[in-house]
Amino acid sequence: MMVARSVDVVLLGPPGGGKGTQAKRLTAAFELLHLSTGDLLRDEVKRATPLGVEAQGYMQRGELVPDELVGKMLMGRLHSQQAGSGCVFDGYPRTLAQATLLDGLLAELGRRVDVALYINVPDEELLARLTGRRSCPVCGAVFHVVHNPPRQEGICDACGGTLVQRADDREDVIRERLRVYHESTAPLLGFYRSRGNLAEVQGVGSPDAIFEELRAAMGRLKR
Repeated sequence: MMVARSVDVVLLGPPGGGKGTQAKRLTAAFELLHLSTGDLLRDEVKRATPLGVEAQGYMQRGELVPDELVGKMLMGRLHSQQAGSGCVFDGYPRTLAQATLLDGLLAELGRRVDVALYINVPDEELLARLTGRRSCPVCGAVFHVVHNPPRQEGICDACGGTLVQRADDREDVIRERLRVYHESTAPLLGFYRSRGNLAEVQGVGSPDAIFEELRAAMGRLKR
């Protein structure tokens, strides 16, 4: 009886592009483990693991957690039973150095990145999505002035708190984030395109339609 080989997927896309939503749908549909390095870091810190304590020191100093430390956290998850059928790497890697590190981690397990899915969303669409977000500082609820407005303008439906625009949702901040994102992502797209395992999906439309495009791309590229 032939045992199905694991499938490892890199999901790339801009901030506000819907990666988190689609990652969860892909993991459910293909029975994969969802790996977001942000979630991974928070979990290690919350559980006060040795790696989490080390990472927290960097974070408290306002420094980036070194790739090598994140790599150790990833390897721990890759060795878990839940990762046996494969993973969706949500927003990771972000740089060529991280892509090379991920290759090495997977190679130790006899695996590789099978599919790189790129959710491409125009900058102006991203600006409209992100600048329209309003958050409740009291309970953490999030609304959108167009797509998910509160019943009463400026007031949280859940707790009655006053909604605010977070500093990182201002247009000037978002434009800078997008500039940095494009600068770092372009080499990654070339990296996976040269391997023939990159699929680009337009991230404008309903989440259901975008998911079906991603699912179709998975079927074409995984082998």
